[in-house]
Amino acid sequence: MKNPLSIEQIEEIETYLDELVEMLTLVVEGASIGFLPPVTKEAAVEYWKSVEESGISLFIARIQDRVVGSVQLHECSSQNGRHRAEIAKMMVHPDFRQQGIARKLMIAAEEKAIQDGKTLLVLDTREGTPANSLYNSLGYVEVGRIPNYARSADGTLHTTVIYYKQIGRVT
Repeated sequence: MKNPLSIEQIEEIETYLDELVEMLTLVVEGASIGFLPPVTKEAAVEYWKSVEESGISLFIARIQDRVVGSVQLHECSSQNGRHRAEIAKMMVHPDFRQQGIARKLMIAAEEKAIQDGKTLLVLDTREGTPANSLYNSLGYVEVGRIPNYARSADGTLHTTVIYYKQIGRVT
């Protein structure tokens, strides 16, 4: 029997902090999410506590009470951008990849954005990762690529791909 997956939007980090910290430190080893390995526990704790700011919706994926993934929806604070939001920091624990968790997290974030009256989502990710095919399969449109955008731990510079998706009712 498969483990039941639940996706939840959480307001308070403290209950999940240890698991989020562990997941972040593991995911950073192979993903471009704004950090370079190794991430210290202190840096990871500081980061997750900063996510509780207003304007950020955090979704977690859990299997048997274990956090196995997360994604964030960042509201745009500009007056002329209140119709849009950014998908950020998509993470799936390395032991739980290729099980549809990222897709379900993305759908939850999109549903929240629609509920909040958003009509445009944007995101970026490193070129050549499995995330590119996920975003394409969810209907995100590639806008372009920026070469030498993100540095990896070994100093290599990588291209990032920028995507958008129209959602909800565009008025």
